[in-house]
Amino acid sequence: MAIRQIKSGKAAGPDNIPAESLKADVRLCTDQIATLRIIVEQSIEWNSSLYINFIDYEKPFDSVDKTTLWKLLRYYGMRQKIVNVIRNSYDRFNCKIVHGGQLKDSFKINTGVRKGCLLSPFLFLLVIDRIMKTSTSEGKRRIQWTCRMQLDDLDFVDDLALLSHTQQQMQEKTTSVAAASAAVGFNIHKGKSKILPYNTACTNPITIDGEDLEDV
Repeated sequence: MAIRQIKSGKAAGPDNIPAESLKADVRLCTDQIATLRIIVEQSIEWNSSLYINFIDYEKPFDSVDKTTLWKLLRYYGMRQKIVNVIRNSYDRFNCKIVHGGQLKDSFKINTGVRKGCLLSPFLFLLVIDRIMKTSTSEGKRRIQWTCRMQLDDLDFVDDLALLSHTQQQMQEKTTSVAAASAAVGFNIHKGKSKILPYNTACTNPITIDGEDLEDV
């Protein structure tokens, strides 16, 4: 109960653990980890190759392209009147910083969703959903999950795990996700994104813009 009453957006204490982490619903995260473990175990049991690409974005909440966001709201069926209300609230949003002990002039924030706003998670997930639907619409690079179901990826907020059976499929999917991400203002952190290969003799790396992603 006491943890729930801690205010969000405050500096972390000596343990460097922010309040948001303490209050997060870890069940959703552990569910995804459990699913990922089952996928790996199935790959071993069925003796099938598996590639997992753990995508890491550079400051995604601060990078959302607002022009694209307003278009997405209309694309998903939101009435223009409601879009205008949300857009106006962002257009009026300014920030100030303290530098050298002095409060500087206000300035506009041209990208990103507002931290602490109840609407921001919804807006952000719309962008993530659009990225994945755009890059996986063909459905040709999925893994077999059950007899009738296939999976393209596992997502938890901005943590994406792309799934494919072969190196070529994963390379194509990664390239597609990178392009769709760039279209909405996101940049994939190549140094932090990792590839996890199972049951494969292929040594060809997965690349983004010519830069190899590390295998783990």
